[in-house]
Amino acid sequence: MPNPASASSVLVVLTTTDDADRAESLARGAVESRLAACAQISAPVTSVYRWEGEVTTAREWQVLLKTTEARYADLESWLTRHHPYDTPEIIAVPVVRGAAGYLGWVAAEVE
Repeated sequence: MPNPASASSVLVVLTTTDDADRAESLARGAVESRLAACAQISAPVTSVYRWEGEVTTAREWQVLLKTTEARYADLESWLTRHHPYDTPEIIAVPVVRGAAGYLGWVAAEVE
């Protein structure tokens, strides 16, 4: 049985990248390294942002990774090292509520 985990200890971490293969590489690498229990890659999204003084529109793939507070720093460091962007978006959002079995599974997968 997976270890119990509270919702507050589980995070959804998101990042984006400019290529579907890179998105899969980031997702697979984080899961293989046991830094994330799982990851989903969204279909291309349109990002609008200001970069170096210019408003830019880009096609990107969003990667959502599930991890715990305890593993977040390692996941962020890994993503920073393997990400193709100079300043990658890496944002963690706490899980407020979730099914106990799923939360326990996330915790067990990243131990």
